[in-house]
Amino acid sequence: MHEMGITAEILKAVLEVCEKDGAIKLNTVRATVGDLTEVVPDSLQFAWEVLTPGTFAEGAVLEITETVGRSECIECGTQFEHDRYDRHCTNPACGSFATKVIGGDELRVDAIDIDLDESRTGEDAVATGE
Repeated sequence: MHEMGITAEILKAVLEVCEKDGAIKLNTVRATVGDLTEVVPDSLQFAWEVLTPGTFAEGAVLEITETVGRSECIECGTQFEHDRYDRHCTNPACGSFATKVIGGDELRVDAIDIDLDESRTGEDAVATGE
């Protein structure tokens, strides 16, 4: 299950940001996973539940937004949704296989929600987006 390794890297990156920003609690990690990545969101959730106990991320929620495959036809410019396997243009007048992926291949952390020490003020607060 490659999702375990992916989740471990997400966790590592998130924990580095938490430490750098002086977080006192990690609440939520928001991520986007595209259907074309072949990453299974339920497996990411499972891996998160396995890897976070005993870490600073214990109790934090992993929220995953899933995106569908989207492509654009190079021949006619039609944009369309598709699954992993069938990327031919859906325009009945075209049907070309010359297409380029424009969405659904994302795998990223979009945001993390952390609590900071309320005693932090001034430049520290501005730098962390408080």
